[in-house]
Amino acid sequence: MMGILRAFRPIVAIFYTERRFMLIAGALLAAVTVLAGIALLGLSGWFITATAVAGLSSMTALAFDVFAPAASIRFLALLRTASRYGERLATHDATLGVLAGLREQLFRSWSRPQSARLLIQRPSRLLFRLTADIDALDSLYLRVLVPAGVAIVTAFAVTVTLGLMHPLLGLVAGFWLVAAGLGIPLLAARFASAPSRRRAHALEALRSRTIDLVAGQTDLVMTGRLAAQKLAVASAERRAAAADDQLNWVEVFASAGFGFASAILLGGTMLALAALSDGGAISGPVAALGVLVALAALEPFAALRRGAVELGRTVLAARRIAPGLAVTCPALPGAVPRDGLALRLAHVSVTHDGAPLPCLRDLSMNVEHGERVALIGPSGAGKSTLLALIAQELTPVSGQIETLRAALLTQKTELFQDTLRDNLRLAAPKADDNELGHALRQAGLDTLVASLPLGLGTRLGEGGLGLSGGQARRLALARLFLRNSPLWLLDEPTEGLDGTTARDVLQRLGASLQGHAVVIATHIRREAELADRIIILDHGRIVAVLRRGEKEFATALSALRPD
Repeated sequence: MMGILRAFRPIVAIFYTERRFMLIAGALLAAVTVLAGIALLGLSGWFITATAVAGLSSMTALAFDVFAPAASIRFLALLRTASRYGERLATHDATLGVLAGLREQLFRSWSRPQSARLLIQRPSRLLFRLTADIDALDSLYLRVLVPAGVAIVTAFAVTVTLGLMHPLLGLVAGFWLVAAGLGIPLLAARFASAPSRRRAHALEALRSRTIDLVAGQTDLVMTGRLAAQKLAVASAERRAAAADDQLNWVEVFASAGFGFASAILLGGTMLALAALSDGGAISGPVAALGVLVALAALEPFAALRRGAVELGRTVLAARRIAPGLAVTCPALPGAVPRDGLALRLAHVSVTHDGAPLPCLRDLSMNVEHGERVALIGPSGAGKSTLLALIAQELTPVSGQIETLRAALLTQKTELFQDTLRDNLRLAAPKADDNELGHALRQAGLDTLVASLPLGLGTRLGEGGLGLSGGQARRLALARLFLRNSPLWLLDEPTEGLDGTTARDVLQRLGASLQGHAVVIATHIRREAELADRIIILDHGRIVAVLRRGEKEFATALSALRPD
Protein backbone atom coordinates (compact mmCIF):
# COMPACT_ATOMS: atom_id res chain seq x y z
CA MET A 1 0.00 0.00 0.00
CA MET A 2 2.82 2.40 0.86
CA GLY A 3 4.46 1.63 -2.48
CA ILE A 4 1.24 2.56 -4.28
CA LEU A 5 1.02 5.82 -2.35
CA ARG A 6 4.64 6.66 -3.17
CA ALA A 7 3.99 6.00 -6.87
CA PHE A 8 0.91 8.21 -6.85
CA ARG A 9 2.45 11.08 -4.85
CA PRO A 10 4.06 12.99 -7.77
CA ILE A 11 0.99 12.28 -9.92
CA VAL A 12 -1.37 13.68 -7.30
CA ALA A 13 0.95 16.67 -6.84
CA ILE A 14 0.61 17.53 -10.53
CA PHE A 15 -3.15 16.97 -10.31
CA TYR A 16 -3.25 19.51 -7.50
CA THR A 17 -1.03 22.13 -9.12
CA GLU A 18 -2.30 21.93 -12.70
CA ARG A 19 -6.11 22.22 -12.31
CA ARG A 20 -6.76 22.57 -8.59
CA PHE A 21 -9.97 24.58 -8.85
CA MET A 22 -11.49 22.49 -11.64
CA LEU A 23 -10.61 19.22 -9.91
CA ILE A 24 -12.32 20.29 -6.70
CA ALA A 25 -15.25 21.79 -8.59
CA GLY A 26 -15.72 18.59 -10.58
CA ALA A 27 -15.73 16.46 -7.42
CA LEU A 28 -18.23 18.77 -5.69
CA LEU A 29 -20.52 18.81 -8.72
CA ALA A 30 -20.35 15.01 -8.91
CA ALA A 31 -21.41 14.81 -5.25
CA VAL A 32 -24.25 17.28 -5.84
CA THR A 33 -25.42 15.23 -8.84
CA VAL A 34 -25.58 11.98 -6.87
CA LEU A 35 -27.19 13.53 -3.78
CA ALA A 36 -29.74 15.37 -5.92
CA GLY A 37 -30.62 12.08 -7.65
CA ILE A 38 -31.09 10.24 -4.36
CA ALA A 39 -33.09 13.12 -2.89
CA LEU A 40 -35.21 13.26 -6.05
CA LEU A 41 -35.98 9.55 -5.87
CA GLY A 42 -36.77 9.63 -2.15
CA LEU A 43 -38.88 12.78 -2.32
CA SER A 44 -40.81 11.44 -5.30
CA GLY A 45 -41.60 8.26 -3.36
CA TRP A 46 -42.68 10.27 -0.35
CA PHE A 47 -44.83 12.56 -2.52
CA ILE A 48 -46.58 9.74 -4.35
CA THR A 49 -47.25 7.83 -1.12
CA ALA A 50 -48.36 10.95 0.77
CA THR A 51 -50.67 11.91 -2.09
CA ALA A 52 -52.24 8.46 -2.05
CA VAL A 53 -52.75 8.58 1.71
CA ALA A 54 -54.16 12.11 1.57
CA GLY A 55 -56.62 11.04 -1.09
CA LEU A 56 -58.29 8.55 1.24
CA SER A 57 -60.48 11.34 2.65
CA SER A 58 -61.73 14.60 1.24
CA MET A 59 -60.56 16.66 4.24
CA THR A 60 -56.92 15.53 4.04
CA ALA A 61 -57.00 15.84 0.26
CA LEU A 62 -58.06 19.47 0.47
CA ALA A 63 -55.54 20.25 3.20
CA PHE A 64 -52.61 18.48 1.51
CA ASP A 65 -50.06 20.89 -0.05
CA VAL A 66 -48.98 19.50 -3.41
CA PHE A 67 -47.19 22.63 -4.61
CA ALA A 68 -44.16 22.65 -2.30
CA PRO A 69 -43.20 18.98 -2.90
CA ALA A 70 -43.85 19.32 -6.64
CA ALA A 71 -41.68 22.43 -6.81
CA SER A 72 -38.96 20.68 -4.81
CA ILE A 73 -39.04 17.70 -7.17
CA ARG A 74 -38.77 19.99 -10.19
CA PHE A 75 -35.89 21.88 -8.54
CA LEU A 76 -34.02 18.65 -7.76
CA ALA A 77 -34.52 17.42 -11.32
CA LEU A 78 -33.13 20.64 -12.74
CA LEU A 79 -30.30 20.67 -10.20
CA ARG A 80 -29.28 17.12 -11.09
CA THR A 81 -29.27 17.91 -14.81
CA ALA A 82 -27.29 21.13 -14.40
CA SER A 83 -24.79 19.65 -11.97
CA ARG A 84 -24.30 16.61 -14.21
CA TYR A 85 -23.51 18.88 -17.16
CA GLY A 86 -21.18 21.03 -15.05
CA GLU A 87 -19.51 17.95 -13.60
CA ARG A 88 -18.76 16.58 -17.07
CA LEU A 89 -17.29 19.88 -18.18
CA ALA A 90 -15.21 20.36 -15.03
CA THR A 91 -13.88 16.82 -14.64
CA HIS A 92 -12.98 16.38 -18.29
CA ASP A 93 -11.38 19.81 -18.57
CA ALA A 94 -9.39 19.11 -15.42
CA THR A 95 -8.38 15.63 -16.58
CA LEU A 96 -7.26 16.76 -20.02
CA GLY A 97 -5.33 19.64 -18.48
CA VAL A 98 -3.60 17.35 -16.01
CA LEU A 99 -2.69 14.84 -18.73
CA ALA A 100 -1.18 17.69 -20.76
CA GLY A 101 0.82 18.73 -17.70
CA LEU A 102 2.00 15.17 -17.18
CA ARG A 103 3.20 14.96 -20.78
CA GLU A 104 5.05 18.25 -20.39
CA GLN A 105 6.74 17.05 -17.20
CA LEU A 106 7.65 13.79 -18.91
CA PHE A 107 9.21 15.65 -21.83
CA ARG A 108 11.19 17.77 -19.38
CA SER A 109 12.53 14.64 -17.70
CA TRP A 110 13.68 13.36 -21.10
CA SER A 111 15.65 16.56 -21.67
CA ARG A 112 18.18 15.37 -19.11
CA PRO A 113 21.59 14.26 -20.43
CA GLN A 114 21.61 10.75 -21.94
CA SER A 115 17.81 10.41 -21.80
CA ALA A 116 17.37 10.77 -25.54
CA ARG A 117 20.09 8.22 -26.24
CA LEU A 118 18.48 5.71 -23.91
CA LEU A 119 14.99 6.25 -25.31
CA ILE A 120 16.07 5.95 -28.94
CA GLN A 121 17.13 2.38 -28.20
CA ARG A 122 13.49 1.50 -27.42
CA PRO A 123 11.22 3.89 -29.34
CA SER A 124 8.12 1.78 -28.63
CA ARG A 125 8.70 2.35 -24.93
CA LEU A 126 8.73 6.10 -25.54
CA LEU A 127 5.49 5.85 -27.51
CA PHE A 128 3.80 3.78 -24.81
CA ARG A 129 4.79 6.19 -22.03
CA LEU A 130 3.41 9.16 -23.94
CA THR A 131 0.14 7.52 -24.93
CA ALA A 132 -1.12 4.50 -23.02
CA ASP A 133 0.62 5.16 -19.70
CA ILE A 134 -0.42 8.82 -19.53
CA ASP A 135 -3.96 8.00 -20.65
CA ALA A 136 -4.22 5.26 -18.00
CA LEU A 137 -3.77 7.87 -15.29
CA ASP A 138 -7.11 9.51 -16.07
CA SER A 139 -8.67 6.59 -14.15
CA LEU A 140 -7.06 7.85 -10.98
CA TYR A 141 -9.25 10.95 -10.92
CA LEU A 142 -12.32 9.98 -12.95
CA ARG A 143 -12.79 6.41 -11.70
CA VAL A 144 -11.10 6.32 -8.29
CA LEU A 145 -10.75 9.65 -6.49
CA VAL A 146 -14.03 11.28 -7.54
CA PRO A 147 -16.25 8.18 -7.13
CA ALA A 148 -14.63 7.34 -3.78
CA GLY A 149 -15.19 10.87 -2.48
CA VAL A 150 -18.78 10.92 -3.74
CA ALA A 151 -19.45 7.48 -2.25
CA ILE A 152 -18.24 8.53 1.21
CA VAL A 153 -20.37 11.71 1.10
CA THR A 154 -23.35 9.60 0.03
CA ALA A 155 -22.78 7.13 2.87
CA PHE A 156 -22.79 10.01 5.35
CA ALA A 157 -25.98 11.50 3.86
CA VAL A 158 -27.79 8.13 3.87
CA THR A 159 -26.67 7.48 7.46
CA VAL A 160 -28.08 10.83 8.57
CA THR A 161 -31.33 10.38 6.62
CA LEU A 162 -32.06 6.89 7.97
CA GLY A 163 -30.71 7.87 11.40
CA LEU A 164 -33.41 10.52 11.68
CA MET A 165 -35.94 7.70 11.36
CA HIS A 166 -34.08 5.54 13.87
CA PRO A 167 -30.45 5.99 15.06
CA LEU A 168 -29.63 2.29 15.03
CA LEU A 169 -30.99 1.90 11.49
CA GLY A 170 -28.81 4.79 10.31
CA LEU A 171 -25.67 3.39 11.94
CA VAL A 172 -26.19 -0.15 10.61
CA ALA A 173 -26.97 1.12 7.11
CA GLY A 174 -23.92 3.41 7.13
CA PHE A 175 -21.64 0.60 8.32
CA TRP A 176 -22.95 -1.75 5.62
CA LEU A 177 -22.51 0.89 2.93
CA VAL A 178 -18.88 1.51 3.86
CA ALA A 179 -18.04 -2.16 4.45
CA ALA A 180 -19.67 -3.52 1.29
CA GLY A 181 -19.31 -0.42 -0.88
CA LEU A 182 -15.58 -0.13 -0.32
CA GLY A 183 -14.82 -3.78 0.41
CA ILE A 184 -16.09 -5.06 -2.95
CA PRO A 185 -13.95 -2.62 -5.01
CA LEU A 186 -10.90 -3.42 -2.88
CA LEU A 187 -11.39 -7.16 -3.46
CA ALA A 188 -11.95 -6.53 -7.16
CA ALA A 189 -8.77 -4.43 -7.32
CA ARG A 190 -6.79 -7.20 -5.67
CA PHE A 191 -8.03 -9.93 -8.01
CA ALA A 192 -7.71 -7.68 -11.07
CA SER A 193 -4.21 -6.44 -10.29
CA ALA A 194 -2.24 -9.27 -11.91
CA PRO A 195 -4.35 -9.64 -15.08
CA SER A 196 -4.46 -5.86 -15.43
CA ARG A 197 -0.66 -5.70 -15.44
CA ARG A 198 -0.47 -8.68 -17.80
CA ARG A 199 -2.85 -6.91 -20.16
CA ALA A 200 -0.73 -3.75 -20.10
CA HIS A 201 2.46 -5.68 -20.87
CA ALA A 202 0.70 -7.65 -23.61
CA LEU A 203 -0.66 -4.50 -25.24
CA GLU A 204 2.78 -2.90 -25.13
CA ALA A 205 4.29 -5.98 -26.75
CA LEU A 206 1.47 -6.08 -29.31
CA ARG A 207 2.00 -2.45 -30.27
CA SER A 208 5.78 -2.78 -30.42
CA ARG A 209 5.69 -5.98 -32.49
CA THR A 210 3.06 -4.59 -34.85
CA ILE A 211 5.18 -1.49 -35.45
CA ASP A 212 8.19 -3.71 -36.12
CA LEU A 213 6.10 -5.83 -38.50
CA VAL A 214 4.84 -2.84 -40.48
CA ALA A 215 8.03 -0.78 -40.49
CA GLY A 216 10.43 -3.67 -41.01
CA GLN A 217 8.62 -5.79 -43.57
CA THR A 218 11.47 -5.64 -46.06
CA ASP A 219 14.11 -6.67 -43.53
CA LEU A 220 11.87 -9.42 -42.17
CA VAL A 221 11.28 -10.84 -45.64
CA MET A 222 14.98 -10.68 -46.51
CA THR A 223 15.94 -12.53 -43.32
CA GLY A 224 13.06 -14.99 -43.46
CA ARG A 225 11.58 -13.76 -40.17
CA LEU A 226 8.22 -12.47 -41.42
CA ALA A 227 6.27 -15.58 -40.34
CA ALA A 228 7.98 -15.57 -36.93
CA GLN A 229 7.09 -11.91 -36.45
CA LYS A 230 3.46 -12.61 -37.30
CA LEU A 231 3.43 -15.41 -34.73
CA ALA A 232 4.91 -13.03 -32.15
CA VAL A 233 2.15 -10.48 -32.86
CA ALA A 234 -0.51 -13.21 -32.56
CA SER A 235 1.01 -14.42 -29.29
CA ALA A 236 0.85 -10.93 -27.77
CA GLU A 237 -2.75 -10.57 -28.96
CA ARG A 238 -3.72 -13.89 -27.33
CA ARG A 239 -2.14 -12.82 -24.03
CA ALA A 240 -4.02 -9.52 -24.14
CA ALA A 241 -7.30 -11.33 -24.91
CA ALA A 242 -6.76 -13.80 -22.05
CA ALA A 243 -6.12 -10.94 -19.63
CA ASP A 244 -9.25 -9.17 -20.91
CA ASP A 245 -11.32 -12.28 -20.20
CA GLN A 246 -10.03 -12.42 -16.62
CA LEU A 247 -10.76 -8.75 -16.06
CA ASN A 248 -14.27 -9.15 -17.46
CA TRP A 249 -14.95 -11.98 -15.00
CA VAL A 250 -13.68 -9.86 -12.11
CA GLU A 251 -16.00 -7.05 -13.17
CA VAL A 252 -18.92 -9.47 -13.48
CA PHE A 253 -18.38 -10.80 -9.97
CA ALA A 254 -18.00 -7.25 -8.63
CA SER A 255 -21.31 -6.30 -10.24
CA ALA A 256 -22.93 -9.38 -8.71
CA GLY A 257 -21.45 -8.46 -5.33
CA PHE A 258 -22.92 -4.97 -5.50
CA GLY A 259 -26.28 -6.44 -6.49
CA PHE A 260 -26.19 -8.81 -3.53
CA ALA A 261 -25.11 -6.06 -1.12
CA SER A 262 -27.84 -3.74 -2.43
CA ALA A 263 -30.45 -6.47 -2.00
CA ILE A 264 -29.39 -7.05 1.61
CA LEU A 265 -29.44 -3.32 2.37
CA LEU A 266 -32.81 -2.85 0.71
CA GLY A 267 -34.35 -5.91 2.35
CA GLY A 268 -33.07 -5.02 5.81
CA THR A 269 -34.19 -1.42 5.44
CA MET A 270 -37.67 -2.49 4.32
CA LEU A 271 -38.07 -4.80 7.31
CA ALA A 272 -36.85 -2.16 9.74
CA LEU A 273 -39.03 0.59 8.26
CA ALA A 274 -42.06 -1.71 8.20
CA ALA A 275 -41.57 -2.42 11.90
CA LEU A 276 -41.14 1.30 12.65
CA SER A 277 -44.23 2.16 10.60
CA ASP A 278 -46.29 -0.53 12.36
CA GLY A 279 -45.15 0.83 15.70
CA GLY A 280 -46.20 4.34 14.70
CA ALA A 281 -42.66 5.73 14.91
CA ILE A 282 -42.78 6.91 11.30
CA SER A 283 -45.51 7.43 8.73
CA GLY A 284 -46.01 5.46 5.54
CA PRO A 285 -44.67 8.21 3.22
CA VAL A 286 -41.52 8.52 5.34
CA ALA A 287 -41.07 4.75 5.15
CA ALA A 288 -41.35 4.96 1.35
CA LEU A 289 -38.73 7.71 1.32
CA GLY A 290 -36.36 5.56 3.39
CA VAL A 291 -36.82 2.51 1.14
CA LEU A 292 -36.03 4.48 -2.01
CA VAL A 293 -33.01 6.14 -0.39
CA ALA A 294 -31.68 2.69 0.52
CA LEU A 295 -32.39 1.51 -3.04
CA ALA A 296 -30.11 4.20 -4.50
CA ALA A 297 -27.51 4.25 -1.71
CA LEU A 298 -25.04 1.77 -3.24
CA GLU A 299 -25.17 3.22 -6.75
CA PRO A 300 -22.30 5.69 -6.13
CA PHE A 301 -20.15 2.84 -4.75
CA ALA A 302 -20.83 0.78 -7.87
CA ALA A 303 -19.12 3.53 -9.89
CA LEU A 304 -15.87 2.40 -8.24
CA ARG A 305 -16.15 -0.98 -9.96
CA ARG A 306 -14.43 0.03 -13.20
CA GLY A 307 -11.75 2.02 -11.41
CA ALA A 308 -10.98 -0.96 -9.19
CA VAL A 309 -10.60 -3.27 -12.20
CA GLU A 310 -8.24 -0.77 -13.88
CA LEU A 311 -6.34 0.11 -10.68
CA GLY A 312 -3.52 -2.36 -11.40
CA ARG A 313 -2.93 -0.76 -14.79
CA THR A 314 -3.07 2.71 -13.24
CA VAL A 315 -0.55 1.79 -10.54
CA LEU A 316 1.77 0.28 -13.16
CA ALA A 317 1.58 3.47 -15.24
CA ALA A 318 2.24 5.63 -12.17
CA ARG A 319 5.29 3.55 -11.20
CA ARG A 320 6.67 3.87 -14.70
CA ILE A 321 6.12 7.61 -15.00
CA ALA A 322 6.59 8.84 -11.41
CA PRO A 323 10.43 8.54 -11.31
CA GLY A 324 10.73 10.85 -14.32
CA LEU A 325 8.30 13.34 -12.82
CA ALA A 326 10.04 13.38 -9.47
CA VAL A 327 13.47 14.17 -10.95
CA THR A 328 14.13 17.75 -11.91
CA CYS A 329 16.47 18.48 -14.78
CA PRO A 330 19.90 19.29 -13.39
CA ALA A 331 21.62 22.51 -14.30
CA LEU A 332 23.84 22.18 -17.33
CA PRO A 333 27.41 21.56 -16.21
CA GLY A 334 28.98 24.00 -18.66
CA ALA A 335 30.09 27.56 -18.00
CA VAL A 336 30.98 30.32 -20.47
CA PRO A 337 34.70 30.17 -21.35
CA ARG A 338 36.94 33.23 -21.12
CA ASP A 339 40.04 34.54 -22.87
CA GLY A 340 38.60 34.39 -26.38
CA LEU A 341 37.72 30.70 -26.22
CA ALA A 342 34.61 29.04 -27.63
CA LEU A 343 35.27 25.77 -25.80
CA ARG A 344 37.41 24.61 -22.91
CA LEU A 345 37.61 21.05 -21.56
CA ALA A 346 39.75 20.32 -18.52
CA HIS A 347 40.53 16.73 -17.47
CA VAL A 348 37.13 15.45 -18.56
CA SER A 349 36.16 11.76 -18.32
CA VAL A 350 32.92 10.17 -19.55
CA THR A 351 31.51 6.72 -18.84
CA HIS A 352 28.41 5.36 -20.53
CA ASP A 353 25.77 3.79 -18.29
CA GLY A 354 26.65 0.19 -17.55
CA ALA A 355 30.11 0.43 -19.13
CA PRO A 356 33.02 -0.84 -16.99
CA LEU A 357 35.55 1.63 -18.43
CA PRO A 358 35.35 5.31 -19.43
CA CYS A 359 34.99 6.11 -23.13
CA LEU A 360 36.76 9.47 -22.71
CA ARG A 361 39.65 9.66 -20.27
CA ASP A 362 41.22 12.75 -18.71
CA LEU A 363 40.65 14.76 -21.88
CA SER A 364 41.65 18.43 -22.12
CA MET A 365 41.35 20.76 -25.13
CA ASN A 366 40.61 24.36 -26.10
CA VAL A 367 38.90 25.78 -29.19
CA GLU A 368 39.25 29.48 -29.95
CA HIS A 369 36.65 31.76 -31.50
CA GLY A 370 36.53 31.17 -35.26
CA GLU A 371 38.85 28.15 -35.09
CA ARG A 372 38.11 25.00 -37.09
CA VAL A 373 39.08 21.71 -35.45
CA ALA A 374 38.80 18.22 -36.94
CA LEU A 375 38.54 15.16 -34.71
CA ILE A 376 39.89 12.03 -36.37
CA GLY A 377 40.67 8.53 -35.20
CA PRO A 378 39.54 4.93 -35.64
CA SER A 379 35.94 3.87 -35.12
CA GLY A 380 35.16 3.75 -31.41
CA ALA A 381 37.85 6.29 -30.55
CA GLY A 382 35.23 8.59 -28.95
CA LYS A 383 34.69 11.26 -31.62
CA SER A 384 30.87 11.23 -31.54
CA THR A 385 30.91 10.88 -27.76
CA LEU A 386 33.07 13.97 -27.50
CA LEU A 387 30.66 15.97 -29.67
CA ALA A 388 27.73 14.77 -27.55
CA LEU A 389 29.63 15.83 -24.43
CA ILE A 390 30.28 19.32 -25.83
CA ALA A 391 26.60 19.57 -26.81
CA GLN A 392 25.82 18.64 -23.17
CA GLU A 393 23.88 15.54 -24.15
CA LEU A 394 26.21 13.58 -21.88
CA THR A 395 27.31 14.34 -18.33
CA PRO A 396 30.99 13.91 -17.43
CA VAL A 397 31.94 11.87 -14.40
CA SER A 398 34.83 14.24 -13.74
CA GLY A 399 36.43 17.36 -15.13
CA GLN A 400 35.18 20.78 -16.18
CA ILE A 401 33.40 21.98 -19.34
CA GLU A 402 33.16 25.59 -20.47
CA THR A 403 31.40 26.16 -23.78
CA LEU A 404 29.46 28.70 -25.75
CA ARG A 405 26.02 27.83 -27.07
CA ALA A 406 26.51 24.93 -29.48
CA ALA A 407 24.51 23.43 -32.36
CA LEU A 408 25.06 19.76 -33.21
CA LEU A 409 24.63 18.38 -36.72
CA THR A 410 24.36 14.63 -36.14
CA GLN A 411 25.30 11.86 -38.56
CA LYS A 412 21.66 11.00 -39.20
CA THR A 413 19.36 13.66 -40.58
CA GLU A 414 16.23 13.76 -38.43
CA LEU A 415 13.20 14.93 -40.42
CA PHE A 416 9.56 14.63 -39.46
CA GLN A 417 6.28 13.96 -41.22
CA ASP A 418 5.41 17.63 -41.42
CA THR A 419 5.84 20.63 -43.70
CA LEU A 420 9.24 21.92 -44.80
CA ARG A 421 8.46 25.11 -42.87
CA ASP A 422 7.86 23.30 -39.59
CA ASN A 423 10.89 21.05 -40.06
CA LEU A 424 13.02 24.17 -40.43
CA ARG A 425 11.38 25.92 -37.49
CA LEU A 426 12.61 23.21 -35.16
CA ALA A 427 15.84 25.24 -35.18
CA ALA A 428 14.20 28.67 -34.96
CA PRO A 429 10.53 28.55 -33.90
CA LYS A 430 10.01 32.30 -34.44
CA ALA A 431 11.66 32.50 -37.86
CA ASP A 432 9.53 33.99 -40.66
CA ASP A 433 9.49 32.82 -44.27
CA ASN A 434 12.14 35.36 -45.28
CA GLU A 435 14.58 33.98 -42.73
CA LEU A 436 13.75 30.43 -43.76
CA GLY A 437 14.31 31.35 -47.41
CA HIS A 438 17.72 32.87 -46.62
CA ALA A 439 18.80 29.67 -44.83
CA LEU A 440 17.59 27.59 -47.79
CA ARG A 441 19.64 29.74 -50.18
CA GLN A 442 22.71 29.23 -48.03
CA ALA A 443 22.11 25.47 -48.11
CA GLY A 444 21.33 25.39 -51.86
CA LEU A 445 17.69 24.27 -51.52
CA ASP A 446 15.96 27.49 -52.55
CA THR A 447 15.52 26.44 -56.20
CA LEU A 448 13.98 23.09 -55.25
CA VAL A 449 11.55 24.65 -52.75
CA ALA A 450 10.56 27.38 -55.23
CA SER A 451 9.68 24.69 -57.80
CA LEU A 452 7.27 22.93 -55.41
CA PRO A 453 3.57 23.91 -55.78
CA LEU A 454 3.18 24.47 -52.03
CA GLY A 455 6.68 25.76 -51.42
CA LEU A 456 7.50 25.77 -47.72
CA GLY A 457 4.05 24.28 -47.07
CA THR A 458 5.03 21.02 -48.81
CA ARG A 459 4.59 18.07 -46.48
CA LEU A 460 7.30 15.45 -46.12
CA GLY A 461 6.66 11.80 -45.51
CA GLU A 462 7.83 9.82 -42.51
CA GLY A 463 11.55 10.32 -41.94
CA GLY A 464 11.70 13.00 -44.65
CA LEU A 465 10.27 10.79 -47.39
CA GLY A 466 10.09 12.83 -50.58
CA LEU A 467 13.63 14.20 -50.36
CA SER A 468 16.80 12.53 -51.59
CA GLY A 469 19.66 11.92 -49.18
CA GLY A 470 21.50 15.01 -50.44
CA GLN A 471 18.38 17.20 -50.22
CA ALA A 472 17.67 15.97 -46.67
CA ARG A 473 21.24 16.79 -45.67
CA ARG A 474 20.91 20.28 -47.14
CA LEU A 475 17.71 20.77 -45.14
CA ALA A 476 19.59 19.78 -41.98
CA LEU A 477 22.31 22.24 -42.98
CA ALA A 478 19.69 24.99 -43.35
CA ARG A 479 18.55 24.25 -39.81
CA LEU A 480 22.14 24.61 -38.63
CA PHE A 481 22.34 28.03 -40.31
CA LEU A 482 19.07 29.07 -38.64
CA ARG A 483 20.43 28.22 -35.21
CA ASN A 484 23.32 30.64 -35.76
CA SER A 485 25.16 29.33 -32.69
CA PRO A 486 28.72 30.53 -32.09
CA LEU A 487 29.93 26.91 -31.90
CA TRP A 488 29.04 24.32 -34.56
CA LEU A 489 29.54 20.61 -33.93
CA LEU A 490 29.49 18.54 -37.13
CA ASP A 491 29.42 14.75 -36.97
CA GLU A 492 30.48 13.45 -40.41
CA PRO A 493 28.37 16.08 -42.22
CA THR A 494 28.72 14.56 -45.73
CA GLU A 495 28.72 10.85 -44.89
CA GLY A 496 26.63 8.89 -47.39
CA LEU A 497 26.55 11.64 -50.04
CA ASP A 498 28.03 11.33 -53.51
CA GLY A 499 31.21 13.27 -54.18
CA THR A 500 29.61 16.11 -56.12
CA THR A 501 26.88 16.71 -53.56
CA ALA A 502 29.31 16.37 -50.67
CA ARG A 503 31.70 18.95 -52.11
CA ASP A 504 28.85 21.39 -52.75
CA VAL A 505 27.59 20.96 -49.15
CA LEU A 506 31.10 21.55 -47.79
CA GLN A 507 31.58 24.59 -50.00
CA ARG A 508 28.36 26.14 -48.72
CA LEU A 509 29.28 25.22 -45.17
CA GLY A 510 32.72 26.77 -45.55
CA ALA A 511 31.20 29.98 -46.92
CA SER A 512 29.13 30.34 -43.74
CA LEU A 513 31.85 29.57 -41.19
CA GLN A 514 32.81 33.20 -40.62
CA GLY A 515 32.30 34.04 -36.95
CA HIS A 516 31.75 30.42 -35.90
CA ALA A 517 34.02 27.98 -34.13
CA VAL A 518 33.68 24.51 -35.64
CA VAL A 519 34.47 21.01 -34.37
CA ILE A 520 34.15 18.29 -37.05
CA ALA A 521 34.25 14.58 -36.28
CA THR A 522 35.29 12.82 -39.47
CA HIS A 523 37.24 10.09 -41.20
CA ILE A 524 36.90 11.65 -44.67
CA ARG A 525 39.67 13.81 -46.13
CA ARG A 526 37.41 16.41 -47.74
CA GLU A 527 35.80 17.25 -44.39
CA ALA A 528 39.06 17.44 -42.46
CA GLU A 529 40.49 19.84 -45.07
CA LEU A 530 38.23 22.55 -43.59
CA ALA A 531 40.19 22.41 -40.31
CA ASP A 532 42.99 24.61 -39.03
CA ARG A 533 43.89 21.97 -36.47
CA ILE A 534 43.55 18.18 -36.29
CA ILE A 535 43.10 16.31 -32.99
CA ILE A 536 43.69 12.56 -33.15
CA LEU A 537 41.72 10.44 -30.68
CA ASP A 538 42.38 6.83 -29.77
CA HIS A 539 40.64 4.85 -27.02
CA GLY A 540 39.14 8.03 -25.58
CA ARG A 541 42.44 9.91 -25.29
CA ILE A 542 44.05 12.70 -27.32
CA VAL A 543 47.19 11.17 -28.81
CA ALA A 544 48.20 14.03 -31.13
CA VAL A 545 47.40 17.67 -31.95
CA LEU A 546 48.46 18.83 -35.42
CA ARG A 547 48.29 22.33 -36.93
CA ARG A 548 47.98 23.36 -40.54
CA GLY A 549 51.42 23.92 -42.06
CA GLU A 550 53.04 21.13 -40.09
CA LYS A 551 54.29 18.07 -41.98
CA GLU A 552 52.34 15.73 -39.71
CA PHE A 553 49.14 17.66 -40.54
CA ALA A 554 49.48 16.81 -44.24
CA THR A 555 50.42 13.23 -43.38
CA ALA A 556 47.27 12.82 -41.23
CA LEU A 557 45.12 14.26 -44.04
CA SER A 558 46.57 11.88 -46.60
CA ALA A 559 45.83 8.92 -44.32
CA LEU A 560 42.11 9.71 -44.26
CA ARG A 561 39.61 8.18 -46.64
CA PRO A 562 39.53 10.06 -49.98
CA ASP A 563 36.29 11.24 -51.63
